[in-house]
Amino acid sequence: MSETNATFQADEPFFQALLTPHRSLGRTGFAILMGALLFGWMVTGAIFLAHGAWPVFGFFGLDVVAVYIAFRVNYRAARAREEVSVSRTSLDIRKTAPSGKSEAHRFNPFWARFSVSRHAEIGITRMIVEGQGKQVPIGGFLNPDDRESFATAFSRALASAKAR
Repeated sequence: MSETNATFQADEPFFQALLTPHRSLGRTGFAILMGALLFGWMVTGAIFLAHGAWPVFGFFGLDVVAVYIAFRVNYRAARAREEVSVSRTSLDIRKTAPSGKSEAHRFNPFWARFSVSRHAEIGITRMIVEGQGKQVPIGGFLNPDDRESFATAFSRALASAKAR
């Protein structure tokens, strides 16, 4: 085996994870929800409008606009993601913000340490990769079950990189 083949195999990641925030309401559900809210606003607003309470019609409309804006902000936040890969020679973390700005962190897997903070009732509350004088939190937007499964798989991958 040549030296370049050995280097290539050592740099090939054996663990890769893409972490994304979960959103329970998809595009179709959002369209249905907004349609139902608009319908409710029109029907209720028409009743109030017929009785001469025209300001209520406008205020109901503001509620629908507020719900729409809140969901749009929520969906924008869902564009965040974290890519984690582990090879024998490197541990790479790429964090991408909802705005599209990304930052990359590289650690030596032999010196990197994975820390997990737990709460008795909630489970994992925080995960941090430490090494070379820096700390990088990962998976902050994951739900407790996803944090548990990621922490288990990532710990195994990091231990495997150190054993190779």
